[in-house]
Amino acid sequence: MAESNETGLPRAVMIAWGMEEAPQRGPSRGLSHERIVAAAIELADAEGLAAVTMQAVAKALGFTTMSLYRYVSSKDELLLLMQDAAFALPEKSALPAGWRAALPAWAELVRAAYRSHPWALEISRGQSSVMMPNSVRAADLGMAALADLEVDQESKIGVILVVSQLAASMVELEGSLAEEGVVSTTPEGAGLLAEVITPERFPHIATLFTANARAGVEGTPSAAPVIDGGTLEVDGEFGLGLSLLIDGLEARQRAGAEPLAQQPR
Repeated sequence: MAESNETGLPRAVMIAWGMEEAPQRGPSRGLSHERIVAAAIELADAEGLAAVTMQAVAKALGFTTMSLYRYVSSKDELLLLMQDAAFALPEKSALPAGWRAALPAWAELVRAAYRSHPWALEISRGQSSVMMPNSVRAADLGMAALADLEVDQESKIGVILVVSQLAASMVELEGSLAEEGVVSTTPEGAGLLAEVITPERFPHIATLFTANARAGVEGTPSAAPVIDGGTLEVDGEFGLGLSLLIDGLEARQRAGAEPLAQQPR
């Protein structure tokens, strides 16, 4: 857990907003919070988040590990600063007019930010993260996208959270698919699956596997894949999720729905 001070604010939040002054004396004067975070991000981009240790960052900068602790009190604090720096949306992010067009555009900006540094999704996202500058800026831009949506503010905040989580989940899924690689089966393999994934056991999905198995029997060459993992991207699914959300919001707006706080749980 990141260290807090007498204000109750985590030190990482204070540092990110420029409220925490850097040490002015000592052998580590050549360091700065920005340099430390940049070096840590470079390590994570090149070797993954597991490669980021205080020792490794210090070595990359040419300082001792103890020098780093004069600027960041712990690895947790460093991770929060890295996460915020990695989640920077473009400085000039223009959104189209109208919330129906602006919301997907904002969602794509969020997804692009996650895609640029996917290791940031391995860092816990909690209350401290929400108070960081780039998170606040992203949320503010998201609320701007929903400016003309006629629902209460609490609902808009909920939309921002749901869309952000959808983007994060899809980027995480893309990473998992890329790590696994494309999985393809032969007709023989599809036949084996069809024997266990039967209409009796799985009536709503089994037809997919039986159809593939039948295709193999009816002449698909044994060397050709029958069940193919296909693309490792999930753009279509991401777009579908956004479309469903927009449809729901339109219905909610037409119905003049009550605020979330007043709805039965």
